Amino acid sequence: MSGTDGVLFDYGRTLVTFAYPTDELLRVLGEFRPRIEAALGVPSPEARTILHDVLLPMEKYVESKSEDEVDYAGVYRDSWGRAGLRLPDALLSEILDAEQQCWDRAVEVDRDALRVLRWLRERGIKRGVCSNAPFPPEMMRRQVKSNGIAGLVDAIVFSSEVGRRKPAPEVYQAALDAIATTADRTLFVGDRVREDYEGPRALGMRAVIVTRHADEHPPKGVPILGSLAEVPSLL
Repeated sequence: MSGTDGVLFDYGRTLVTFAYPTDELLRVLGEFRPRIEAALGVPSPEARTILHDVLLPMEKYVESKSEDEVDYAGVYRDSWGRAGLRLPDALLSEILDAEQQCWDRAVEVDRDALRVLRWLRERGIKRGVCSNAPFPPEMMRRQVKSNGIAGLVDAIVFSSEVGRRKPAPEVYQAALDAIATTADRTLFVGDRVREDYEGPRALGMRAVIVTRHADEHPPKGVPILGSLAEVPSLL
């Protein structure tokens, strides 16, 4: 282990997975409809219409390939506006927060994640999360705290805090600085080749793709692990 001081992990599809919480979101949107009607002065659309016209279009920002992060509060406001629903910022903030709490409840921690993080901690290896996430950082940090990951890492860096998205080098460097390690002594673990292998490698890190939750199998030549349980074998 003398060659590795730290391990940085991607978040979604690496440490955790999500199932789109459709029913929960519909319930929450339904609860807000009276307040939406009061703010607009006209009847509110049905919850399913809001989900389809406002929330689902926001997914393109979550999966964006741009290296510049968006102002999520701004694009959230614009998404409601494009649907003809121009609401006060304070109400939009409440709806966004309630929506994100649906995702907090939907998250599933990988079955090996906490055990591997504890194993690394016991051996004095720094641990960090380095993830693309446009959502308000305070909401993301609440989620990572609620699922037990925050207590097992030394630092968490989301793209929304840096203003840049992987594979932009600024995101990785912010994470390296946060766990106080250097690229040549840090391993990056993730699920996407561009963001979690090519980007870290360009900065001088070792990197590996975990395929358990990955959308696509990496091309030949990219080192892979079947699960997080195999991470200790690289150290």
